[in-house]
Amino acid sequence: MPRRNTGPMTSSPRCGASTRKGEPCRAPAVAGKRRCRMHGGAKGSGAPFGNQNVLKNGMHTREAIAERRAVRQLIREAKGVLEEIDE
Repeated sequence: MPRRNTGPMTSSPRCGASTRKGEPCRAPAVAGKRRCRMHGGAKGSGAPFGNQNVLKNGMHTREAIAERRAVRQLIREAKGVLEEIDE
């Protein structure tokens, strides 16, 4: 029976992610990463570079908020004018 070279496998850093049992994952981490291939170390896994989630869609910018306030104020004034006409 041939001898297997398992030294690099056993000495490589472990993943450490929590499994469903709550125990740390014992799989080896992907080279250059902290997780194994199943817990986010695979190529293409994880969030994209550059935090795209913080980009604003424009709804909460100062200009958009000021514009909505102006429109609401205009509607209030229009309602007041209409009530004066009805009287």
